[in-house]
Amino acid sequence: MKIFLGADHNGFHLKEKIEKYLKRAGYDVVDEGDERMDPDDDFTIFASRVVHAMKQHGHSARGILVCGSGQGMAIAANRHKGIRAGLGWGVEAARSTRNDEDSNVLALPAEILDTDKEWQEVIDVWLKTPFAGAQRYKRRNAQLDEI
Repeated sequence: MKIFLGADHNGFHLKEKIEKYLKRAGYDVVDEGDERMDPDDDFTIFASRVVHAMKQHGHSARGILVCGSGQGMAIAANRHKGIRAGLGWGVEAARSTRNDEDSNVLALPAEILDTDKEWQEVIDVWLKTPFAGAQRYKRRNAQLDEI
């Protein structure tokens, strides 16, 4: 699985840790930036970079975006058709966003997930949880794509 990463200044240090963690786990990881810590950067740029890279790669690609609250990244990513970004503030939130919404982007809040164990569990659950595929979930996802 190919995973594209992106983070603003609030998520930069966590993104760097996530990249190493995922590569050690055998995932094909692409860092879409920021390449350096820049306190004046904007989350919207990195959300767009990740989403565009995912779309070029195909349906199997996933994205992980990191900012302070995770909310800005989720909002920016969800502006793009075919993207379903969920906020992964905890394990159950990550499981639900994959199981129910078939999320292809995980937005992480660096301000909340402050231990390695916390963010690793959230990512692991999100990556390993399959989409349930219930008709109501498929119908709702199709409706989202029509908005």
